[in-house]
Amino acid sequence: MKRKLAGLLMVSMTVSASMKVSAQEFRDTISKGKYKLIFINKDREFSQETKGRMIEAFFAVYPREAKRFNSHTLRTVTFFIDPGYTGVAETGNGVARYNPQWLKKNPEDIDVVTHEVMHIVQDYRHDNPGWLTEGIADYVRYVYGINNVKSRWTLPNYKESQSYTNAYRVTARFLVWVEKTKNKKIVDKLDAALRDGSYKPELWVKLTGKTVEELWKEYGAGPDLSLTYK
Repeated sequence: MKRKLAGLLMVSMTVSASMKVSAQEFRDTISKGKYKLIFINKDREFSQETKGRMIEAFFAVYPREAKRFNSHTLRTVTFFIDPGYTGVAETGNGVARYNPQWLKKNPEDIDVVTHEVMHIVQDYRHDNPGWLTEGIADYVRYVYGINNVKSRWTLPNYKESQSYTNAYRVTARFLVWVEKTKNKKIVDKLDAALRDGSYKPELWVKLTGKTVEELWKEYGAGPDLSLTYK
C-alpha cells in the first residue's frame, strides 16, 4: 500500500514544498533537528513511497552514525536520484547519488542509504585502504540498518577463499568478529585513525595484540558469530 510522504515523517520535521527546478528535476528540502536533507529527483517515475522511505531512513540513521563516529559531519546532505547513473549508489562531497532503476528493482534495499551516508560521516581525506573504508560502511549497515531483513541483506559466512581485503560485507563480518572477541572499540578506533590520517597497519597490533593477518587466520579457525538483523 502506498503511503504519502507526510505520513512517514515526524511532526518535528519541516518539509518544503516540492519545487520544480527544471523540466525533469524536482527538489525538496527536509529538516529535522540540526540536520537537513536536500532531495533532488530527476526521474519523474520514481516511486514516492521509496522516496519517503529513503528520507525516513536518513533521519533515522545519519544522526546515530554522526553521534558515534563524527559529531563534526556535514549538517546538510544531498540525495540525487539520477537516471543517468548505472551503478547502485555512490557518495562524494556530501552528495549521495542513487540509481532509480536499482531501487525500482530492489525496493526493500532502503539501507543502501545507511551505507552511503556513512561515507559522508567517514570524511576520510587521506590515502586509506579502500577495503577498510567499505568494510566499515557495511559494518555500520549491519549495526544501524533498519530494513536489512526485508531486503535479505546479510553478512556472508566465512569461506577459505575470502580475504579481509575483500571489502564490503566480508570485511564487515570480520570487523564484527574482532569487535566481539578482541576489542569492542575496534571499529571506532579504526574509523578515527582513518579520518585523522594516523592509520597504519600496526594499529591492529596496538588495539588487539595481533596483526590483521593473524586476526584473520584466527577468525578463519573459528568464525562463528551470533548475528541479529533489523
